Amino acid sequence: MSEMHTSPDRVVWFDLPVANLARASRFYGAVLGIKVHEEKTPSFSFAVLEHGPDGNGGCLIPDAKNVSAGGILVYMNVDGRIRDAVRQAEKHGGRVLKAIEAIGPHGFRAIVLDSEGNRIALHSNTDK
Repeated sequence: MSEMHTSPDRVVWFDLPVANLARASRFYGAVLGIKVHEEKTPSFSFAVLEHGPDGNGGCLIPDAKNVSAGGILVYMNVDGRIRDAVRQAEKHGGRVLKAIEAIGPHGFRAIVLDSEGNRIALHSNTDK
């Protein structure tokens, strides 16, 4: 990961705990409009969220006891499609906690609970 992330002021990876890996993979694939692929090792399974060489990456980790609606708030990029992302969140078992709102010169956000009960922010430069 370190060769992809040279900027010291951004998140380089995240592990998001989920109760149901398949359900969470469908949720994030639909909401973020990306591919999510599950991987298995001899000791555990996880799902990687699609990201490019310059993008921040993350994965979904089966860990039901650590799913939380009050932990760290991760902003996920849905630039140019925040309205669709919110619809997809609701369609795939999520719940809107805070509707789309302007955050000054930093664009727009909506805060949702994902299909597993984690609180996340959806971020876009526009409110479209």
